[in-house]
Amino acid sequence: MAFATLSKVLLSDNLDPCCKQLLQAGGIQALDKPNLSREQLLAEIQDCDGLIVRSATKVTADIIQAAEKLQVIGRAGTGVDNVDVEAATRKGILVMNTPTGNSLSAAELTCGMILSLARQIPQAAASMKEGKWDRKKFMGMELHGKTLGILGLGRIGREVAIRMQAFGMKTIGYDPIITPEDSAAFGVQQLPLEQIWPLCDFITVHTPLLPSTTGLLNDSTFAKCRWGVQVVNCARGGIVDEGALLRALQSGQCGGAGLDVFIEEPPRDRTLVNHPNVISCPHLGASTREAQSRCGKEIALQFVDLAQGKALAGVVNGQALSSALEPQTKPWIALAKALGVLLRTLASPVKGSVQVSTLGAPLQKAGSYLSPAVATGLLEGAAEKDVNLVNGLLLAQEAGLKVTATHSNAVPELYSGDSLLQVTLQGTPSRLMGSVQGSTPILQELNGANFKQPVPLTGHLLLYRAKAANASTLPAVIGLLGKARVQLQSYHSSYAVAGEQWSILGISSAVGALGDVEQHVTEVFQLTL
Repeated sequence: MAFATLSKVLLSDNLDPCCKQLLQAGGIQALDKPNLSREQLLAEIQDCDGLIVRSATKVTADIIQAAEKLQVIGRAGTGVDNVDVEAATRKGILVMNTPTGNSLSAAELTCGMILSLARQIPQAAASMKEGKWDRKKFMGMELHGKTLGILGLGRIGREVAIRMQAFGMKTIGYDPIITPEDSAAFGVQQLPLEQIWPLCDFITVHTPLLPSTTGLLNDSTFAKCRWGVQVVNCARGGIVDEGALLRALQSGQCGGAGLDVFIEEPPRDRTLVNHPNVISCPHLGASTREAQSRCGKEIALQFVDLAQGKALAGVVNGQALSSALEPQTKPWIALAKALGVLLRTLASPVKGSVQVSTLGAPLQKAGSYLSPAVATGLLEGAAEKDVNLVNGLLLAQEAGLKVTATHSNAVPELYSGDSLLQVTLQGTPSRLMGSVQGSTPILQELNGANFKQPVPLTGHLLLYRAKAANASTLPAVIGLLGKARVQLQSYHSSYAVAGEQWSILGISSAVGALGDVEQHVTEVFQLTL
């Protein structure tokens, strides 16, 4: 699933020159137009397949809605706070970022903040510029032997830990995703948050801004901290409750804060910035030549890889699409989509709950990308909006379909191979079972009827259910195909269930009308894959 039409990309923020150069070298036209007004952006984006931004451009829902051709939004940076990801997902637009591009720069700034807080370097430098020589006022502390709490142990948190350990700091932390074994490998002992607060001399946050992390440091948590704790936020404004931080600074509960980010940027209320124990920067985490070059290079290469159908990195809202570009998973994506189309054909209209079951150890983690593929097949052609692997699950949910995924390592003995995909419309007899043979999606079971030979799920297919004992059905159907000038290319039949069997015919083109066939069978369907 390559974005072959990804030919024109708008660069609406100031990006390193290498970004435009790499896009053009990859055969993509790059329009370098920073500092656009909202109206100018709306006009320019109309003719573009892709958009690359840093932080200045706000990619809002109305801009996304107006961009008819837009397929991909890329952010040359870690977060995507300035992109309405939900609106992009609903429209099937892929959103990417560069999660590793500015990690080192952000980590180094964090370490600089910790050092500056410990020795009051910015305040001492400002005092010197005022002509003072006040050695007693700026008594500091050593970092050696102090405890640093790191909340968020991803790329940046890990780099901070490694660097501050070199100063002799003890590093503890918390992350709901990183395992304690993984964090122990880079010297961080994980503890519950309630145990972390009273142990720390310094706390630094490195999480995304989510409902669960907004106000992570607040009046309640500051009260549990060690008296005089020092706090650093070089992640996202809002993770530290600014009102609670100011109150903690005023009471002495917090001894100092290093802030690179704010809820409002630039902050109109300067009370926090002007506090004598606060060191602040104008969101400089990624503001190094190296980070900007790295982010510009990474996002450009991601766009080129996408256009060429290669594996993806930095995908924010279309993980299934990443899998669709990997050679070993492409056939399984095609199978899942085909089973979705087939289920929609057999059980139209599909309502309620659809269960996607992966069977066999090789498919243990496949539900995350096969479920969106099934949803895409269920909705394709029936939804008002374009459906793809980015928005399939969301649009299915909005259409009243609940698509869930389950897994079992066991494969029924009846089937050969080590992997199967089963799609079931719960509460109905509709159940499909398929697999992959070489690179071809195949159907092995339909509504409880097993096929004698696997059925390739490609091209034009005619399916019918009829009495197994009636030997005249197939010749009659073939005769009708001949009259319609449709050629029979393949034939597969199932074992009989309750005296009936399914037949699937591969045909050269779709049949105009099925009325004549319906006279000879219990039910008949056709579809094109």
